Parts: sequence; C-alpha cells; structure tokens
Amino acid sequence: MTNPERMIETNGIELCTQAFGSPADPAALLVAGTSCSMDWWTPEFCTALAGEGFFVIRFDQRDTGRSSRDEPGRPTYSLTDLTLDAVHVLDGYGIDRAHWVGFSQGGWVSQLAALDHSGRVAALTLISTRPTGHGPADPDLPEVTADLLAVWERTCEPSWDQPSAVIDYLVDSERSLAAAPFDDQAARDICTSCVVRSGNVRSAVTNHPIADQGPRWRERLGAIAVPTVVLHGDQDPLFPPANATALAAEIPGSSLQLLPAGHELPPRVHSAAIAAISTRHDRSQGAFKQ
Repeated sequence: MTNPERMIETNGIELCTQAFGSPADPAALLVAGTSCSMDWWTPEFCTALAGEGFFVIRFDQRDTGRSSRDEPGRPTYSLTDLTLDAVHVLDGYGIDRAHWVGFSQGGWVSQLAALDHSGRVAALTLISTRPTGHGPADPDLPEVTADLLAVWERTCEPSWDQPSAVIDYLVDSERSLAAAPFDDQAARDICTSCVVRSGNVRSAVTNHPIADQGPRWRERLGAIAVPTVVLHGDQDPLFPPANATALAAEIPGSSLQLLPAGHELPPRVHSAAIAAISTRHDRSQGAFKQ
C-alpha cells in the first residue's frame, strides 16, 4: 500500500514524507544522500522493500523536494539538525524504533542517529558512505578518484530557471558517479521527479555540501550496538571501496557486501540491497537479528 505524501512539522521546519506498506510492520526509514530528495528512493524500491515486511518511510530532507528550504549558499542547519529531522519523522508516525537505511550523506545521518539517538535505531544499512562527513578524507582513507575530479573541473552550473537544463545537469552528475552500464532512463526519471517536486533545486545542490558537519564521530563508531550491514559499490569513484572496509571494521559485528555499482543504487542491484536489508529482520518474531 502506498500512502499519500504527508507533511510533518517540527520546530518550525516542514518535512515532506511518504510511507509504503502496513504500519503494523517494523519500520524502515530511508535517508537519501547529499542534495537528494525522497525521489531518489524510487516507488518501485520502496514497494519491493515493503513487500519484505517493512513499513517503509521516505522523506525530503531540508532543501530538497517539498520540505523547508534556505536560500542557496545560506544553510541554517547542520548535519546534527538533519539527524534530528529524521528522528522527528519517526515521531510524526508514532514510531519508536526503525531500521535506518542511509545512502552516502544519509549514511552519516544514520550513523549519528545510532550514536546520539540509539533508542530510535533497531538496525542499520549503510550504503555508499564513509565514517567521516563532507571535506577531505582521513589520511588512511582513499579520496575521490582523479577521473571524477576531472569531470568536476569541466562541469558548469546550469541555468537554474530552465528545468530541462537542470534535469540534464543532474543526470550528468549521476552518470559521473555511476559504473557501466549507466541506466540513463532510470536516472532521468528520478531527476525529473526531483525537479518537478522541488521548490528550489539550487538550494539542495548548493547547501548540503557546505552545511556545518558538526563534531567528528568516527572515533565513536565502536559504540554502535545494533545489527549493521555496509553495502558499497565496487567501482565507487566518490568514496572508493576502502572507505566501506574501514567503516565496517569500526562498527562491531557489522558485515560488508560489495555491489556491482558506482556511487549509486541502480535498479540492477535493488534486489541484492533489499535482500541484505531483509536478512536483519526476523519476521517470525518481529525483531531484528544480531
């Protein structure tokens, strides 16, 4: 069952959300990456995950989709605030604990939730992420690949008042992060939905990367005590796979699974990702496996 979009207000901030499946099932909260609205979690992915026995919630983070936004270049929030926003989404649905599924920046939000709001996290699936936020990688972690840096140097901002140009810009960005074969149509469908639903795509693209990252948390990862799966593209050019290896090594009891992908979650790996998420869920007891 797909529910209509729902606005949740917290501390003067409005967050647009949508749920799939039965509220009687254990909740899975999907947290998208940098500058990404809920559209990044496609209805097909959400419906398939709900079919595995989850009440799936996706939402627009600040500056994305239909949620509250700041002026481009002037974010008034931090990564800590984005984590609190996600907790408040659970509050809006009356949910105590959820399986947090975070991609890239959403993985940082999910890690912080497990550390600072541990009672709200039943399990973690951390996808295409690393143990540190925006900015230079730690000395022991690989940086962005030279090929991706070269693409960034050639990239110019679009005319933000021309939707078709913005869609092309977003698709090209997805292509630069992806592994072959690149599913242009799937990416274009997501990017089109992002632009159609967004109040200001420029705010999303500009503000997330420059928002305050707050205190480091990598040194605290050993305190995470919930079942954790780390999924990562084996050809990720933004966070090369050694980032995932380090992340999994620092979270006790976590497992690592590489996917045939870049910094992305294309349709061809959806079934593998959903299977990895579902392995932590014991349907017979309604609990999460250690």
